[in-house]
Amino acid sequence: MCSPVLVCALRGIDAFRALGAALQGWTQGRDSLPQALMALTPEVTFRQAILFFTEADLVTGKAQHTKLTQICFSPVVGESWRCRAESLFSFLQAGAQLLCTVLLVKPGVWSRGLPRILRDLHLEKFCVVGMKHLELGVAAAASLLPCELQQDPAAVEAHCAYLTSGTALVLCLQRPNAVKKLMDLLGPEDPQLAQALDPHLWRAQYGTSTVQNGFYGSRSYAMAVQDVKLFFPEGLCCAQGQPVQEQEV
Repeated sequence: MCSPVLVCALRGIDAFRALGAALQGWTQGRDSLPQALMALTPEVTFRQAILFFTEADLVTGKAQHTKLTQICFSPVVGESWRCRAESLFSFLQAGAQLLCTVLLVKPGVWSRGLPRILRDLHLEKFCVVGMKHLELGVAAAASLLPCELQQDPAAVEAHCAYLTSGTALVLCLQRPNAVKKLMDLLGPEDPQLAQALDPHLWRAQYGTSTVQNGFYGSRSYAMAVQDVKLFFPEGLCCAQGQPVQEQEV
């Protein structure tokens, strides 16, 4: 009688190369680990995936922006449910989807650092698909604060006073994996912590305090959708990607 088998469907940026490298490092020098079988192409992944998963198992929500690959620990078990082949295979072949995120450059920062900020965005392969400068109201400023800060009246007052003290620049940015990439560039909310982690982080370069830390960036894909609706209700100039209405969760 065969032992149980674990079958996993995995998504990730550059999934096939990344998983192959991870498995190679995982199994080196470890003879006791189970044998691992990995699909190497979208075609093979598709043929194996429909043996074990339904489409609902594999494609959920709206965040369909990474490739999917499959790893199967042998021995292989029998056939399971089949899913709708055409739409799943199209998803596997689609590759990384362009996503939008929002960057708000806080008062006093964009007026002196805009050329460098735009240059760095270009180097990081962001495409600017929306841009405007505006005076934030108190309600809009408060909506940008993390939930934990919104529970502290003194913190809300300090942040709102600064955010409404001058003109801010709001950019809508587009690229694959846009939300996480922007968060990785900005670094922690505290510029001193950002400086300790990496002096090249944007908040380390432009921020002076947890209030005047230079930038706001959408913290999740769902927040990015809401931020785009808030700051760019008239629409964007990007030709690709899903309309905002279709991206809502």
